[in-house]
Amino acid sequence: MKIVEVRGVRIGEGIPKICVSLMGSCKEQLEAEAIALREAGADLAEWRVDWFEEWTDLKQLIDALQAIRSGLGDLPLLVTYRTKAEGGQQWISCDQYEALYQTVLTSGQADLIDLELFFDETVICKLIHSAKEAGVTTVLSNHDFQKTPEREELRNRLKRMELLGADIAKLAVMPRSGSDVADVLAVTAACAEEMQCPIITMAMGGKGAISRMAGQIFGSAVTFAALEKASAPGQIPLHQLKEVLHLVASLQ
Repeated sequence: MKIVEVRGVRIGEGIPKICVSLMGSCKEQLEAEAIALREAGADLAEWRVDWFEEWTDLKQLIDALQAIRSGLGDLPLLVTYRTKAEGGQQWISCDQYEALYQTVLTSGQADLIDLELFFDETVICKLIHSAKEAGVTTVLSNHDFQKTPEREELRNRLKRMELLGADIAKLAVMPRSGSDVADVLAVTAACAEEMQCPIITMAMGGKGAISRMAGQIFGSAVTFAALEKASAPGQIPLHQLKEVLHLVASLQ
C-alpha cells in the first residue's frame, strides 16, 4: 500500500489517522468548530458541506472555506458533500455537485475531497481529473446505511474506486450481525494487501464500533471520531478513540 501524505500527515502508515467532521450551519460556527477540533488533537478535519445552510451560494462557500482554514491552521481539510442518497442532509443535482466541487478545488483551501462512487460517473471522472490537476487528494466513497453487502461486493466496490483513480478508497456499511462486522474486517485485510491506494473502512453503529478501533490490525488507514456531534452512527468520542488506538499500537 502506498502512503498518501497531506500536510505532513501520512495516511496509510502507522496508527490510523483520526478525522472529525465539522457540521456547523454557518461560517461562524464552522470556524469555532475548526479551532476546537485542532485544539483537541484530531489528525484531519472533514467539512460536511451538506450541513451548511448557504451551500448553494458559491461565494459564501469560499468564505466558509477560508474561515475553516483560519481555524484549522495547518491541519489537513477534507471537503465532503454527502448526498441524501448516502445519508446526507440535502438533495443535489449533478450540475450543483460539479459546480460546488470545482469551486472547492479552485479555492486552494481544501487538501482532500470526498466523491461518491455511485454518483453520476461522468461527473465523478471529471472531478477526479480536476482534483489531480489541482494537487488535491481524492477520496472515493460509498455508504450503505441499510445493510452490509456480501464480501465479494464489498471488495468489488473498493477495487472499483481504485480503478477510477481514487487516491484513497472509503467504504462504510451498516452491520446487522457480528458476522457482518467480521466480513468488513476480512475484506479490509484482503484489500489492504491487494490494493495500492490506502483504504478506509468501517461498520457503523454500535455493533461495528470495533471496526473503528482496529484499523491498524486490519488495514484501515483513517477512522472517524466525534467531538461534540457524531456525523455517523457509532462514532466514538475523539479522546477515547485516541487512547484505544495508542493502546492497540503498543501491543503490536
